[in-house]
Amino acid sequence: MTLSTPKSDSNSHPNGARFTPQSLARVSHRLREVTHVVWNADKTAIGVQFETPNPQQLIASLPPLYPEWLGGRNFGEAHGLRFPYVAGAMANGIATVSLVKEMAKVGMLGFFGAAGLSVDQIAKSIEQLSELDQNGQSWGSNLIHAPNEPDVENATADLYIQRGVRRVSAAAYMKLTPAVVRYALHGLHQTPDGSIARRNHLFAKISRPEVAQHFMSPAPSEMVQHLLKHGLITTEEARLAPHVAVAEDFTVESDSGGHTDNQALSALFPTISELRSSIQRKHGYQRPIRLGAAGGIGTPRAVAAAFALGADYVLTGSVNQGCVESGLHPSGKMMLAKAGLADVVMAPAADMFELGVEVQVLKRGSMFGVRAKKLYDLYRQYSSLFEIPSSERQLLEKSILKTSIDEAWAATHQYWANRDPREVDRALLEPKHQMALVFRSYLGQSSKWAIAGQSERQLDYQIWCGPAMGAFNAWSAGSFFDSVSNRRVAQVALNLMEGAAIITRAQQLRSFGVALPLEAFDVRPQQLAVEV
Repeated sequence: MTLSTPKSDSNSHPNGARFTPQSLARVSHRLREVTHVVWNADKTAIGVQFETPNPQQLIASLPPLYPEWLGGRNFGEAHGLRFPYVAGAMANGIATVSLVKEMAKVGMLGFFGAAGLSVDQIAKSIEQLSELDQNGQSWGSNLIHAPNEPDVENATADLYIQRGVRRVSAAAYMKLTPAVVRYALHGLHQTPDGSIARRNHLFAKISRPEVAQHFMSPAPSEMVQHLLKHGLITTEEARLAPHVAVAEDFTVESDSGGHTDNQALSALFPTISELRSSIQRKHGYQRPIRLGAAGGIGTPRAVAAAFALGADYVLTGSVNQGCVESGLHPSGKMMLAKAGLADVVMAPAADMFELGVEVQVLKRGSMFGVRAKKLYDLYRQYSSLFEIPSSERQLLEKSILKTSIDEAWAATHQYWANRDPREVDRALLEPKHQMALVFRSYLGQSSKWAIAGQSERQLDYQIWCGPAMGAFNAWSAGSFFDSVSNRRVAQVALNLMEGAAIITRAQQLRSFGVALPLEAFDVRPQQLAVEV
């Protein structure tokens, strides 16, 4: 099926004379036609017809509905997109260059998964993605908060500014940093008509009101003056900073894979929406703040529900990780394809291990969640690696590290000596920090084993995953999506958006009193293409 305006098919539905469940079952699927809600002849029932109705029977006429129109029109206009749909930045390059390009081809936005990669690796990927600029296609990359490695965060922000990356997804931030503020303010200027224009667009991924408030407010004046003093922003950028929010696109993240607070979207989104309204009134911004919805977005009903809450766009993650274009090894994709709704678990995060921060990962087929929690329990219980009792130590070496503690430290020592020698110096002075580095090594490598497909480490695969994956599998069961080779990221996205439009149309008809059967809300996957 090609997504375009179809020719009318008058044979697919009766003219509305009789409103039976059979005749109403598929009316919501005829999105791209004017749909009339009418009374029957004796006004005892309400139904639908597509031919011009008798004015005396007409209740309402609904214009054509396109998936492109479900979100905020300003979002598509601001970013040059056809659909209000974003593929999130899955770390360690799991959101690949190929994935981002596939999104761009169909008029959607994809973020490259730069977190966990070296600046050189990110630079090479950006060079490939910059080809999209020549075609006027939008794309972005990730900037993750790195409290343990601020130099990496700064270097990544520098790279984005130097290479002209216009869209950046800021993830895992608890507060503003100079790096993220510098990127947001870069290129801020005033047009001849007096309005403020941005060159860089920051997407803030948030799940807490207090974090959202930092990004919705103007950049702190002290931070702005610090950046100005060190020549990191211009006088013009500093002058305009008090008149704009740090970010203008907010991904409201509920119960998702990876970093998550396991919030319910139906509670979180309205809270953030109210906060947005309050902050916009307070500061009188000329430019709008847009809200997107993420977490649990794996079925057409979930997408429709997000837009019904007022989302300007939706962002998906878990369902993309199982697609052909993702950087996850095929063995990991097969594991995701078998996941059920409850096959996820929270486990300690490698990047914020000492803080007790957790990420949501796949439980089915992997022991990572259990083993990672064991490491955190040991870290909390003991002051050093050598305080761990021999029985626990043997279990640790045999089942988790798969090597002796001495050898694990030697490898960790070598890694940090090359990456940041200060970490080694600190570890030699603080045994607790030495233990954290060794345990973080396992946590960090576990996701790379899943990407590389190291079969001997399959039980240690760390695969970030939220309940959306299980919901997608349940919805798509028995369809062509059963084969992992058919799970292409654009095909998944188009099905979710088309299905959401059908659900939305069904709900519109129901709100006008049409007694729709359950079949009207039934959306099945189909092969879709976009007419350019």
